[in-house]
Amino acid sequence: MRIGARLAADPVCDVAAYICSNKVVRKRKRCSGRMRRGAPPPPPRSSSFPNALQDLFVACREIFKGPGTVPTPHDVLALRSILDDMRPEDVGLSDDLPFFDPKSTTSETSPRVSYTTIYECGNFSLCIFFLPSGGVIPLHNHPGMTVFSKLLLGSMHVRSYDWINPCDPSTPCAITRSSNAKPARVKMNGIITAPCKSSVLYPTTGGNIHEFKAVTPCAILDVIGPPYSQQDGRDCSYYRVVPSPEFLADGRLDVEDKDGHAAEGYGWLEEIEVAEEHLMDWIEYLGPQVMGMGC
Repeated sequence: MRIGARLAADPVCDVAAYICSNKVVRKRKRCSGRMRRGAPPPPPRSSSFPNALQDLFVACREIFKGPGTVPTPHDVLALRSILDDMRPEDVGLSDDLPFFDPKSTTSETSPRVSYTTIYECGNFSLCIFFLPSGGVIPLHNHPGMTVFSKLLLGSMHVRSYDWINPCDPSTPCAITRSSNAKPARVKMNGIITAPCKSSVLYPTTGGNIHEFKAVTPCAILDVIGPPYSQQDGRDCSYYRVVPSPEFLADGRLDVEDKDGHAAEGYGWLEEIEVAEEHLMDWIEYLGPQVMGMGC
């Protein structure tokens, strides 16, 4: 049985059974974020649907104007106000599901992450990511995108960066490096736990490059505008942090820039190929649907 069918028909079913078992899930491997356009979602199974999810869809349809545009501050506040109030039940989830039990474990060395797409068009996509305990969405970027994230269930560690200008003498990273690594400033490095407010990242700020690691099993609702599209030049790149302290010219780690940021708030990021164990499993969505035409 596919994920959406179980979510829609039985809100207290065992999510772990159809997220983690190859026998009961139709899957295809994808790297994080690499979500391609597909057929329109099926019509809703009934005339009822969660108001919050529908409100989110309508707001996205009005706010996201396509590639090259960024939502206005007013639109960002409007969208975040909807996401901030969304609950797991709005997308058919419940913390009663065994998958979201903090004590749940997996026998896999590298727990697989799964995702499902609620809706996608050329201007935006709505999707949910499922991370088992210990699961990781590795450090990756969002080129040309604005991304809203809402942790619906669980607890996870978030580490994010923004690129900085390596030629800026006000930063401790102003040196030449022989590798392909580029300097970045830490935006966030900490743990968040549901229920919590939503977050937003922009094409060049807000932690555009980030990594999620599940402390407990998690469900994350993402709004991405515009979606990843390899053919349109919005492909996903992955990175690793080059070990310190070699990025400091004099080896010191206790210097600060003009804004008072400690050197530990910087790092060099080097683009890498995503490891096989970090590829994602796609799950067909047949849960609560949105109504109306998109983009």
